[in-house]
Order: sequence, then structure tokens, then C-alpha cells
Amino acid sequence: MMTVKKINKLDSTNLNLDINLPASKSISNRALILNALAYSPYDIQNLSDCDDTRVMIKALDSNDTTFDIGAAGTSMRFLTAFLSKTVGEWIITGSERMKNRPIKLLVDALNSLGARIEYVEKEGFPPLRIFGSALTGGEITLNGGVSSQYISALMMVAPYMQNGLKIVLEGDVISVPYILMTKGMMKEFGVNAAFENNVIEIKPQTYKPIQYKVESDWSAASYWYEVLSIAGSGQIYLNGLYRNSSQGDSKVAELFEQLGVKTEYQKEGVLLSTTKNYVAAFEYDFVNQPDLAQTFAVTCCLKDIPFHFKGVQSLKIKETDRIAALINELGKAGFALFEPKDGELAWQGERCEPAAEISIATYEDHRMAMAFAPMALTTAITIEEPQVVSKSYPDFWDDFEKLVN
Repeated sequence: MMTVKKINKLDSTNLNLDINLPASKSISNRALILNALAYSPYDIQNLSDCDDTRVMIKALDSNDTTFDIGAAGTSMRFLTAFLSKTVGEWIITGSERMKNRPIKLLVDALNSLGARIEYVEKEGFPPLRIFGSALTGGEITLNGGVSSQYISALMMVAPYMQNGLKIVLEGDVISVPYILMTKGMMKEFGVNAAFENNVIEIKPQTYKPIQYKVESDWSAASYWYEVLSIAGSGQIYLNGLYRNSSQGDSKVAELFEQLGVKTEYQKEGVLLSTTKNYVAAFEYDFVNQPDLAQTFAVTCCLKDIPFHFKGVQSLKIKETDRIAALINELGKAGFALFEPKDGELAWQGERCEPAAEISIATYEDHRMAMAFAPMALTTAITIEEPQVVSKSYPDFWDDFEKLVN
């Protein structure tokens, strides 16, 4: 039976919130893999308490040979590479949606580097049977437009390949900050990776155990920027964020200056406050920050700011086809979005007939729920399957309740 969360129209005046954000899922999951590869005796500090990270911890701590990672895409990709170099026979599976998310590119790459991975059901998709052993490594060529998680998965196991690894990325490379995040974290664990001219090169090396603490999640911060932008007044303090972050989504601070929110960096977090500086139209290439697109689409519509997004082609292979989902769900609220061409999303101010009662489908996608929740500052809404936020921000609804009190 479907669960729903009904939210009455919220009072947007006198906002003054203090939010403890979740730890970064992206950093947590990389740290867990690197910690395991380093055979570290230390526990990672401040790990994310989200579904993706929990299933990663469970898999790495388990004595089982079969792993069900549910809807956790990061875990599927990172563990596929990790298990391929871990001696044994493994099965990795997931939710029905996960079984329809492509993984052929990663499997083909690993198999060409000495792995032995087979499909249990449908060619090109999980579940996978992995026969873990030493990887030979070598040189491969990948389309730079693929998910950076494939690239990061290969990078992290590369130091233990007999011949190291050289990845030549063809075409435009998307989500570069996530590749740089992986490179930087590998460096912290004692491994050097070169990345220049679209070529990644990693020689055989050994990770060193270190004590590591995860910073808060800039992607999660984006929903509070959205709240303040839509409210138009007030302030919000977000704990655990820093100016010099390895997270690509820290760009949200600069981008929201165009939508009336300024950021003041303090010792242990950031203070958000409002300005009256709004652009007449918002244009941005989200190729390096695809997870922010939903936040900005909803914000722009609710502030009546036309927009044109580019670089959002990877949204089609996320938890759902996020471009189609945004067009559908913002249509319910009376906004006629369209896809000018593949990898783009736009709204030119056109309206359509809104639904009498706005009920937002979330498509098993945590970011749909969180990006649409602030719509309640303008109208009463219903969020379907609100529990999906547990994928990255389990306490989101508890924090959102602070808007009511």
C-alpha cells in the first residue's frame, strides 16, 4: 500500500533554522571502499546514516557471498569493482529498479582488465555473479559521458592491478568533480593518481590505513538553499559544511546567489541569508553537478524564473529518468517544462492547467521527494512514498518539521 505525506501550506515568514546535515554519501562510500582496500584497523568517523552507506557497511562487514544492495547505485558500482579483485565467488543483486539500471559498461571494463563477471538474469544488468581474483589491469578507453561512479569504481581498485590502470576518456567528461574527489581521497589514503588531458593513470601501489572523518553533504544542503530562496526572508545555519570541499555540489552556494541566497562561511558551518538579487532567467550546465538539477528546477518554477539547463543527460539513468519525472510532476503544479534536446531541460514561463490537488510521485527517488517538499511554502501538497529520503537523508522529514514549528 502506498504511503503519503500530506503537507499543508507552510508559513514562510521569520525563518530561523539550525540544521545538522547528514554526512556526505559520496565521501562515505568512497571512504569505506578505500578503508577496506587499506585493510585499515580504524573505523571511519561521521559516516552517513543513509541506505546506500548502510548496505555498503553491511556488505563489507558480512561473511555472506550474496549481497542485496537494494536501490543503492553507488554501492552496486563500487562493490562490483571491489569484489572483482576479492578472491571468492560472489553474487550482487538489488531492487527491481536496480535490475533495470545498466552496468554493462563497468562489467565489460572489468572483464577486459582480468575480472570474470557474469550476468545472472538479463544481459547488461544486475544481478551479477563475480569470480573474484587478481586483476591484470592495463589500458581501457571509456566514453567520458558515462556515470563518474563507473570511473571511480575502477580507479579505487586500480592500485592493486598487476599492471596498474590507464583510462582514456573520450568525448566530453561529465561529473569531473566526482573523479577529482576520488583522486583526492585516494591521495589521502597514500595512493597517487594522475588525471590530465582526459587520461587517468594509476600505477601499482598500496593504500595506507588512516583515521578519516567524513564532512557533511552539500547535496543535502541544496534543499535548505531552496527553502530559503522560495521563502524570500530569514536565515538558516547548516552545520558541518566548509568552503574548501571536495564535493562538486558545493557549487550550490555560488549558484544560489543568482536566486537570492548568500552564504557566509563560519568555523563549523555556513549561515544562509536572503538578498533581493534574482536573475531574470537562470541558465547553467549541470554536467558536473547533475544531482542539483531537481532542486533548481523546482526553485526556478516557484520563483517564476525561466530556466535552461544543459548537461543533464546522466539524469536519465539515475534512480529514475529524472528529466521525465520533473516534466510530469512540475506539470501537476501548472508548469510546462520541456526537453529542448537530449541532455537539456527548460521552462520558458509557460503554464498548464494544474491538478486540483497536487500529489507528487517520487519514483523511488529520494531527490524527487526532497526537491519538491519546499513547494509546500507556496501551496498544500502530498508527497508519495516519502520514506525514499532514507537513501541519503534519513532525518529529512524531522528537519523539515522545523518549518512548521
